[in-house]
Amino acid sequence: MEPTTLHWLALLASGVCEIVGVAGFDRLNRGLRLQGLLLLVVGFGCSLSLLSVAMRSIDMGVAYAIFTGIGTLGSTLMGMLLWGESRRPLRLAFVGMIVAAVVGLKLSS
Repeated sequence: MEPTTLHWLALLASGVCEIVGVAGFDRLNRGLRLQGLLLLVVGFGCSLSLLSVAMRSIDMGVAYAIFTGIGTLGSTLMGMLLWGESRRPLRLAFVGMIVAAVVGLKLSS
C-alpha cells in the first residue's frame, strides 16, 4: 500500500500525542497526580493508536523512527522552553541532527 497524506498526518499526530504523554510524566513528578495520569494515559493511548494507523502504509522502521524523532524533539524543546532545561550549543546541534534525520527519512520513503 502506498503511503497517503492521511497516514503521514496520523504519524505526525502520534508524535504530538507522545509529547502530551511526556508532559503527563512531568506533571506526575510535580505532584499533580490526576492531571498527570490523565495526560499520560490519553497522550500515550492516542499516540500508539495513531502510530498503528500510520503503519498501515508506512514501513515500520521509518514510521517508528519518525515517531520517536518527533517525540524526542518536541519533549526536548518543551523542556527548554517551559522548564528551563539546558540550551547549550552542542545540545542544540544534536537536536538539529534529529530534525535532519526525520526529514531525511521522510524524503527517502
